[in-house]
Amino acid sequence: MSEPISTFIKPSLITLAVAIIMLLLRLIIKTSTLKIARKAQKNEARSRQIIRYVNVLLLIITLFVAMLIWGIDYTDVALIFSSTFAVIGVAFFAIWSVLSNITSGVIMFIYFPYKIGDKIKIHDKDFPIEAVIEDIKAFQLHLRTEENELITYPNNLFLQKPVSLLEKDVI
Repeated sequence: MSEPISTFIKPSLITLAVAIIMLLLRLIIKTSTLKIARKAQKNEARSRQIIRYVNVLLLIITLFVAMLIWGIDYTDVALIFSSTFAVIGVAFFAIWSVLSNITSGVIMFIYFPYKIGDKIKIHDKDFPIEAVIEDIKAFQLHLRTEENELITYPNNLFLQKPVSLLEKDVI
């Protein structure tokens, strides 16, 4: 084999192997997450949301590894990623509540003691709420009051307030 072809084939094979490993890892994580969600009786839409977050993280890791395999200088990669994350950091600081709600949504997916259909009471001194959990989204909860009023309650505030379970499976 000539030298230029050999220098192209070796990184190509390693990149292919990394891609296959990441795809297998993605499949294992997806299967495990869905299995855990079914066992814990979690909403499937919320499970898929968590899977999307993991997929983005795996894609970033794969791109980083591929750049290193193809011989891009580590300092150049570090400069690209640090610049990108600096811009993302500034953007997230500007919209911190969005990041806070997404993080709260992930925490609620893992440790949330209430389910869709449960009647809860949020103990807020200014605005106490008694409602049924209608849906759990990435950014907020949808709560339905007895007066049929729909309240969207931010996930980050929900984790900061004391909450009582009044009734299970009202719906």
